[in-house]
Amino acid sequence: MTPETMIALTMIMPAAVALLLPAFDARRNIREGVTLLGAVLLFAVVLQLLPEVLAGNRPALEVWTVVPGLTIAFSVEPLGMLFALIASGLWIANSVYSIGYMRAEQAPRQTVFYVCFAIAIASTMGIALAGNLFTLFLFYELLTVSTYPLVTHRGTEQARNAGRLYLMMLLGASTVLLLPAVAWTWVATGTLDFVIGGTLSGAVSDAALGIMLALFVFGTAKAAVMPLHFWLPAAMVAPTPVSALLHAVAVVKAGVFTILKVIIYIFGVETLAEAGTGDWLLYVAGVTVIVASVIALQQDNLKRRLAFSTISQLSYVILGAALFTPVAILGATLHIAAHAVSKITLFFAAGSVHIGAHVDNISEMNGVGRRMPWTMGAFSIGSLSMIGVPPTAGFLGKWFILVAAITVEQWFAVGVIIVSTLLNAGYFLPIVYRAFRGSGVKASVKEAPWPIVVSLVVTALLTIGLFLVPNVPYDLATLLTADLSADVPIE
Repeated sequence: MTPETMIALTMIMPAAVALLLPAFDARRNIREGVTLLGAVLLFAVVLQLLPEVLAGNRPALEVWTVVPGLTIAFSVEPLGMLFALIASGLWIANSVYSIGYMRAEQAPRQTVFYVCFAIAIASTMGIALAGNLFTLFLFYELLTVSTYPLVTHRGTEQARNAGRLYLMMLLGASTVLLLPAVAWTWVATGTLDFVIGGTLSGAVSDAALGIMLALFVFGTAKAAVMPLHFWLPAAMVAPTPVSALLHAVAVVKAGVFTILKVIIYIFGVETLAEAGTGDWLLYVAGVTVIVASVIALQQDNLKRRLAFSTISQLSYVILGAALFTPVAILGATLHIAAHAVSKITLFFAAGSVHIGAHVDNISEMNGVGRRMPWTMGAFSIGSLSMIGVPPTAGFLGKWFILVAAITVEQWFAVGVIIVSTLLNAGYFLPIVYRAFRGSGVKASVKEAPWPIVVSLVVTALLTIGLFLVPNVPYDLATLLTADLSADVPIE
């Protein structure tokens, strides 16, 4: 297959899965088999693109010109390649997990669940491989719409309220802030293409750069940068596989990915560093990291604690980007991968505790680890990674961001990393201690069904594996930083 064909297949395959699934509504084994086969084939196709990118090529595909200047086009660069690998690979793990979880919970409308999940993955592939801002914006909006039924899946009043907040904040921010930023970019530069080194240098004043950056950052509400974060904890009413999708596979990742990509390929890292009008982003990200961590400490509901942890952890990516140095960008990129495997492990474990122990609150988890050692062992690995303890993947991204902050003498960022690491330990380690050392666990508590346990063990091993063998994410991140100062189109 040609690279162009493979790019097309990354979106066609999950879309085809979504179209096929309703035909097997009454035959759940076939329905779930189709989902798993689609996930495996998608990952295989994405892997075929990896050698092209590692060799320095940038495969591209132009699909349709709507009007001159507005073209649906795709291109594969290192950052998008990494995001595509994460999303497609974790779709496999999440699909196996979903089979165990949805069956154990006897959830209604399971076909609708798998259909919307497949559409969300197709949207994520479109975001990851978007060749310009117009294409990214279209798939960004499609991701919001396709995940709304997943957030409201339980059909309760609480779920419907969470869904309304989800749509209002994400669509509202993208319409009022992100879309004007995209339009302003087109007017200022005459193009929406992603260009290594950025397109805005010299096109607008330094003050305008700062305003445009604010529009992009807050317009991309999926990144959950405070104060546009309320939708994420509210969405925890959804089934746990959806929570994993929101945090680790697609939605919040799409947000920080979009901001990072815009900083690199629209503004240009050097342009923002020289202008100085984007320095405020460092403080917004830092405050989000610390405040979300403090709020996480106060949450008894396990999924809500994990939600505020995500808000904090993914602002590390924004913090690294806001240092505007190659080493910091490398750290931010690595943290996207590390957070993905670590946080999906934590959510998988939370869902396993819900199914196996029938508890959702941390205060009720006394001794659960002794009855569910696989689940809480994996949770412990994910927790250590979020704290940043080697040999887990979370150490690497934090290390490079910290090194970059010290190098440029940005002591606020250094302080944020140190304080937040202590806070991370403060809201994760007591859960582990309670689970393994607490008393009073019920005799009925047992490990969740095997698809759930296998999934969380695999992602926990990946969390360690990405520290021991970080070659692929590190090589992609290195390729990304190597040409930050270049000024050539991605094609």
